[in-house]
Amino acid sequence: MLLNVYSWNLNGIRAAKKQGFLSWLQNSEADFVFLQEVRATPQQLEEDLISPNHYQSYWHPAEKKGYSGVGFYSKIPLNESDIVYGIGDPDIDREGRFIGVFYNNIFFAHAYFPNSQPEGKRLDYKLKFCRCIENKLQEIRKKGFSIVLGGDINIAHTEIDLANPKQNIKNPGFLPEERNWLSHFLKLGYLDAFRIFEKRGGYYTWWSQRPGVREKNIGWRIDAHFISECLKDKVSNAIIHDKIYGSDHCPISLQIKV
Repeated sequence: MLLNVYSWNLNGIRAAKKQGFLSWLQNSEADFVFLQEVRATPQQLEEDLISPNHYQSYWHPAEKKGYSGVGFYSKIPLNESDIVYGIGDPDIDREGRFIGVFYNNIFFAHAYFPNSQPEGKRLDYKLKFCRCIENKLQEIRKKGFSIVLGGDINIAHTEIDLANPKQNIKNPGFLPEERNWLSHFLKLGYLDAFRIFEKRGGYYTWWSQRPGVREKNIGWRIDAHFISECLKDKVSNAIIHDKIYGSDHCPISLQIKV
């Protein structure tokens, strides 16, 4: 079967609901929808967000209220034992940044990578997160599973992944240390799924909320799906849905044969 996997940083799920998120979800034909920056606990969500038509939901919120948090919807019935909440490091997991599911010998991991902050104030924490997620996925690969890692990576990898690279060389998300880690990660046997199909620049997933910025497409591609190299021939498309509004990010999707 072909599995439609979506990822979207909602910048607050309750705010996104007011902008039509549930209508989008019902029309998306998605099997899995992974969400970042939910900014709510399940107890704070209304029933239509907990159990939308045809979907089960799973949540890993942050301890801090109104901050971070990830979750996902599944149209496919899953066993609770197949869900992984958190990365295994309390310092990271209290921020609600990782959730995953084992399905058909693939581990679908989704994450909300930290922002390294101006002047690199959280760069060490960001790089710790990167190492932890790398180690987690490598351990799972050793058990015979293929990997799909998606989410808000908060890293623009190369100069074609943002509109103004020279002006942002010292800014969070485009720091050499972050980009070097992502290069290292890809060398471990992963592919950037979007780049299988599109080699050109000008495709972005996040835009500043300043007036006119998104309309002018002055953005960054910081949301992505990475796949084990062995899955390359099973991926039929990887799409940036930049015409979908409701957040400062847009959804991205991956269609994969499982």
